[in-house]
Amino acid sequence: MIVMRCDERMRRAGFARRMEAPGRFGAHGAAVVFALLIIGFLGGCGKTKPSRYYQLTAAGAGAPTIPTPTFPVGLIVYPLMAPEVYRESPIVYSVGPEQMGVYARELWIAPPPNLIQQVIVRDLRSSGHYQNVYFQESGALADYALRGHLYDFREVDSGSTLAARVTMDVELRNTKTGATVWTHYYTHDEPVTDKTVPAVVSALNKNVQMGVSEVAAGLDQYFTAHPPSK
Repeated sequence: MIVMRCDERMRRAGFARRMEAPGRFGAHGAAVVFALLIIGFLGGCGKTKPSRYYQLTAAGAGAPTIPTPTFPVGLIVYPLMAPEVYRESPIVYSVGPEQMGVYARELWIAPPPNLIQQVIVRDLRSSGHYQNVYFQESGALADYALRGHLYDFREVDSGSTLAARVTMDVELRNTKTGATVWTHYYTHDEPVTDKTVPAVVSALNKNVQMGVSEVAAGLDQYFTAHPPSK
């Protein structure tokens, strides 16, 4: 949402023209009307609430702790495909079983598919298990590609309980053959401790961390069972 500056709003309302041509009210009357309108516009400007922004964190993200990669492969991670409502920044909440809404001024710093992509990349890099882990946007070439879909990333209010729901699936493809070699489905409702947006964000963040940890563990199991040739 674009918040228009007060001087721009007044200009568009035609205040400048009223001052130049006071018309039948006379100069004094026009000045009084102008002053009243100024007060009204300034009063409205003061009521605008600032937007708040949130991000996801990666559990234990940091520099790789293992000097030599466990698996001599490169991975490229794509943003998750998602419905349009999740390709925007506002935080989503449920309105009954079939309808959803958004918090207009409670925003993620980026669309959720990109945030989850960042968490996956940071988690896999910090594990030190892989030779390279790239963002899809880098244009790099890799041995395997990790793609997926995001189905739920929202607040769910059942009336008696409040939860943060994350549902996603991911698949690992061999970039040389195009074959899907591994898949994983994750869904979980993380309880929300307080009926506030920051509490919902905290629960979503925890939920994503658990989901990404499952993905990382599953990838480790796959490459352990199917050692890539060096």
